Amino acid sequence: MIYVGIDIAKLNHFASAISSDGEIMLQPFKFTNDYDGFHLLLHKLHSLDPDSLIIGLGSTAHYGNNLLEFLVKHNYKVCVINPIQTSAMRKNNIRKTKTDKVDTYIIAKTLMMDPHRFFSQHDLSIMHLKELGRFRMKLIKKRTQGKIQLMSYVDQAFPELQYFFKSGIHQKSVYAVLKEAPTTKDIASMHLTHLSHLLEVSSHGHFKKNTATELRILAQKSVGCNDSSISTQITQTIELIELLDSQVHDVESEMELIVNSLDSVIMTIPGIGFINGGMILGEIGDITRFSSPSKVLAFAGLDPTVYQSGNFNASHTKMSKRGSRPLRYALINAAHNVVKNNKTFKDYYDQKISEGKSHYNALGHCAGKLVRIIYKMLTDNVSFNLD
Repeated sequence: MIYVGIDIAKLNHFASAISSDGEIMLQPFKFTNDYDGFHLLLHKLHSLDPDSLIIGLGSTAHYGNNLLEFLVKHNYKVCVINPIQTSAMRKNNIRKTKTDKVDTYIIAKTLMMDPHRFFSQHDLSIMHLKELGRFRMKLIKKRTQGKIQLMSYVDQAFPELQYFFKSGIHQKSVYAVLKEAPTTKDIASMHLTHLSHLLEVSSHGHFKKNTATELRILAQKSVGCNDSSISTQITQTIELIELLDSQVHDVESEMELIVNSLDSVIMTIPGIGFINGGMILGEIGDITRFSSPSKVLAFAGLDPTVYQSGNFNASHTKMSKRGSRPLRYALINAAHNVVKNNKTFKDYYDQKISEGKSHYNALGHCAGKLVRIIYKMLTDNVSFNLD
């Protein structure tokens, strides 16, 4: 076999190749992180037997993702090497040397010594799911911040508004009114027919003329300020929220396409949709990375903390929350939905509640049970069967 080690960086990568006998097949060489660089690498690899090649990439944030996809699409056997593995290999060297060229040899030797798993198109799809799931969480966080800001602006411009609409101000009909009339003066002077039409269309017929009449009277009596600076912040914040809504929808649509293409058994679990299912698949990745369900629990931060001192051992501790936050978020949400859709999980939830557990504590236990089931399903590739 011939082992190719590639040290990843932002602008330039380094690569070398050694045989299983330790013979240097390719001296370390630099290639750029672009079209020309990638094809230089291909040219170098073409001089070697393609059936004997195993390529290892040092894991360095996102900088190697493009090269990884490029090599997989060209049907090379590629795996990503954990920095912990290369660090351990480096410590075995007598000379404590660390350069990009030396690292290529260390990566290649790590391939020779440690078991490895090759990336496939399926793994790339899982990687994309992970990226999309995390990006979606960032968008939702920004949208939540925008809604909090909007509430503070409306508190100044029209403080009575949030109590007028029972569902609050964060709905399409309220946004439609505020975008056109962001101050109480604008609403109070708006023609009643136009205001009625605006509310009725944006609420799909839920709000009628009487709502428009009451809203206009409330605006006339309001103590809110009519400052133009506040109205500008209101309209632009609403536009930002609506933009984020659209972006979240686009990300979710892309996640749905990928989840459907994977045809994973996780989607047979009642109550798990493509969002939570996609995030769980993306964060877990290759299930063979974990030797037991407890390792997945620890990775998600759902495992209980341990508190021991002397002869004292705490019997009640909180979950560690030290693992993947997106995975923990998706598992808790999924557990909540599965409890509503499956009798076994509902009974388990009710049992924990009867033991005096809080709602979220009981959901945490259900999430732990769900992890054990998901681990079995993904490991053996079997559908959900717990009715």
